[in-house]
Amino acid sequence: MFEQQLVVFKEVAESQNITMAAKKLHMSQPSISLQIQNLENQFGIRFFDRTNKGVTLTKAGEVFYDHVIQILDILNDAKHRVSELIEDRRGLIFIGATLTIGEYVLPNIMAYLCDTLPDVDFKVKIGNTEVICQDVLEKRVHLALIEGPVPKHKDFEVENFWQDELVVVVPAHHPWAERKSVPLAELPQERFITREVGSGTRKVMELALKERGLDPAQLNITMELGSTQAIKQVVCAGLGITIISALTVQREIKQGILKALRIQDAPLSRPFRILTLANSSQTKDERFFIDLLHDENQLKEILTNDYCGCGS
Repeated sequence: MFEQQLVVFKEVAESQNITMAAKKLHMSQPSISLQIQNLENQFGIRFFDRTNKGVTLTKAGEVFYDHVIQILDILNDAKHRVSELIEDRRGLIFIGATLTIGEYVLPNIMAYLCDTLPDVDFKVKIGNTEVICQDVLEKRVHLALIEGPVPKHKDFEVENFWQDELVVVVPAHHPWAERKSVPLAELPQERFITREVGSGTRKVMELALKERGLDPAQLNITMELGSTQAIKQVVCAGLGITIISALTVQREIKQGILKALRIQDAPLSRPFRILTLANSSQTKDERFFIDLLHDENQLKEILTNDYCGCGS
């Protein structure tokens, strides 16, 4: 009961709005207000100033907030450590992933782990960078795999685990299909298919092109699509070329449907990153997962050989 009061206090303090806190915690507003009132009665002091615009912490509330954060962290750590000691309990790893990683990288890794850690289950959430980072901050996922830039935050610990090459992808019947690479200067000559404005993949591509002397505005963009899969299908149909992750077209290349070309003299790449909370502890299964991501040779085999796993 006391832990729930602390969770409610923390959410109200951070959102500064009882209605928003109630929605986030899936509780009624009267229940939230009652929890706060009971907490204030226990300590005999007011933690919040209430106005028509919302609530703000009093001086006592600010002091209490710092201790609440520490207490909740200790409780979460205790739960993880105790769960490791319970016999015959299946492990569970909560993972967040951005779109390309979630669709094209994580499935291969989990297939491999299906054999290696048969007693571990995975709960995966796939979303954009902003959503996944917020989930890490709020401890809804214990670790996340992010493509591209991670917002700066004092509580984030970020480390690279893979350098993802971006390649020019053309249909197998395209005049460039016999090449191994293409100069940047030739890209504006072709119809170009890309992700929608605001996409992380598009931002990385545009920044990389600018750094190499090609203004993205010079590209003859004829179509913008909301997913990598849709882009691949349109390119297969011969409606244009694109720049996407080499990992996302491995199967189509093996099938002879698409061809991937490197950028001459200036390969495009972006880092894949592991995101966790600084000073947070990991279970033994989470540590095994992170260690696997840092094993470059093993990871390369998993990602480039279309590992099927699960008893294969």
